[in-house]
Amino acid sequence: MVNVGMKRVSIGVAAVAGAFALAACGSGASQPAAAPAGPAAGSGAVGGAGGGGVSDVSKKSPDTAPKSGTAPKSSSDSTPRCTTADLSASLGSPKQHEDAVGQFDVPLKYTNTSSHSCALHGVPGVDLVGPDDPNGTTYHLPRIDNGVPMNVVEPGQSATATVTVLTQTPGSVGSLGSTGWTPSRLVTIPPGQTQALTVAWPSSLTVLRQDSATHPGTFVNGILADPPA
Repeated sequence: MVNVGMKRVSIGVAAVAGAFALAACGSGASQPAAAPAGPAAGSGAVGGAGGGGVSDVSKKSPDTAPKSGTAPKSSSDSTPRCTTADLSASLGSPKQHEDAVGQFDVPLKYTNTSSHSCALHGVPGVDLVGPDDPNGTTYHLPRIDNGVPMNVVEPGQSATATVTVLTQTPGSVGSLGSTGWTPSRLVTIPPGQTQALTVAWPSSLTVLRQDSATHPGTFVNGILADPPA
């Protein structure tokens, strides 16, 4: 009788442990490791409303995170998030990577055009939209949560998320045989928002479509604080 009781207790503990494991798996999305070339592919950016903690945001190790930017200005919980209406968006000049052929960083700057301070941090949603392609007209970019954890942007000040882009190089072929694709515009949703901002894409910068790649070379980095203007 003692042995039977022990077996029943063991089975009960195993069942509880199994249920806990299933609950833990269902409580949040996994965070796949990112290769140096880029993050694990996600389910799309703009439709996710931007910001960390969603399924298409992966964590990037500190040694491969962007080193630009300045110390962020911290905020309290009372500082409201920057809404899309508070911001304007613009693209800076592409800068080529020294250690990766055909890869560029394009600064995506958000400027606070409102009359109040607001919190701007996390990872924005970004879509590149252009001509027809075997993969479609829209490239949903995966995101890496490697920005500042908290940042306050004063009126007239800005913060930047870098878009890392893998361009078309001789002999390179993208997903479904895609070649020579140049977006016409970038559509972005600031973190925590649902409304989009649109910016013209540089006509000289092609993008290698890697919609089906596990670690694509084009992705969005987290927001970093800009130096005061």
